[in-house]
Amino acid sequence: MNRNSGKTALVTGASSGIGRASAEALARAGFTVFGTSRRKLGDSPNGVTMLVCDVTDDKAIDALVSTIHAQTGRIDLLVNNAGVGMFGGAEESSISQVQALFDVNLFGVMRVTNAVLPSMRRQGVGRIINIGSILGLVPAPYSAHYSAVKHALEGYSESLDHEIRAFNIRVSVIEPAFVRTVFDQNGIEPDSVLKEYDRARAGFKALLADVMPKADRPEVVADVVVKAATASQPRRRYTAGKAARQVSLLRRFAPAGMFDKTLRKQFRLPA
Repeated sequence: MNRNSGKTALVTGASSGIGRASAEALARAGFTVFGTSRRKLGDSPNGVTMLVCDVTDDKAIDALVSTIHAQTGRIDLLVNNAGVGMFGGAEESSISQVQALFDVNLFGVMRVTNAVLPSMRRQGVGRIINIGSILGLVPAPYSAHYSAVKHALEGYSESLDHEIRAFNIRVSVIEPAFVRTVFDQNGIEPDSVLKEYDRARAGFKALLADVMPKADRPEVVADVVVKAATASQPRRRYTAGKAARQVSLLRRFAPAGMFDKTLRKQFRLPA
């Protein structure tokens, strides 16, 4: 256990998975850590003060930030992790359902970021880490909307990093691949399921059943979060885990046709 660094971290979506592991890892690294969940928890992460907050609620976010400032006087690190998944054929989800996904996974990030930036600017220092996905780099079938929101997060994060660097605030995106959490089980189901995708859907679920037991543990991503949070010169993007690194390299260096063929084979699609 490191000495208290005097720095305060806020981690959204810290009730389980990557958020919980990241909050605990930051606490071990010496941060005073506040985590959020949509509902009150019976089992809080070790060393983390949990607060209830819905990232789609502006008033709740303002109250959250005010509470942390009242207790510590500052927020040095924001980890935007709160999010939901949605997988299925692109035409199987209504526009209102896709809007709900963006409201949490993208606009939620923007709301919390906007709430902490004024104090970070006054401090003259701060760091923001957004939990993205390798799908923000490489879109995959049956994740069109989730891939779209993660691509949007990449663009938002890079633009924001340029804008606020003059205030000594940096933004990084963490890009994991499959991670062993309940995230995929708690995702939004398409609201307009079509029988034409039944076979493909079954194949995708079978793929998840094969991959998830061998996927990275949340602690792998949490270690990268701590690395980005404490680096003197943080990178704009960090892949997390072996699979994410491999996919990133293939995307950059493999011929487009070869990459396309490999991706379709991985997802058990017709050649």
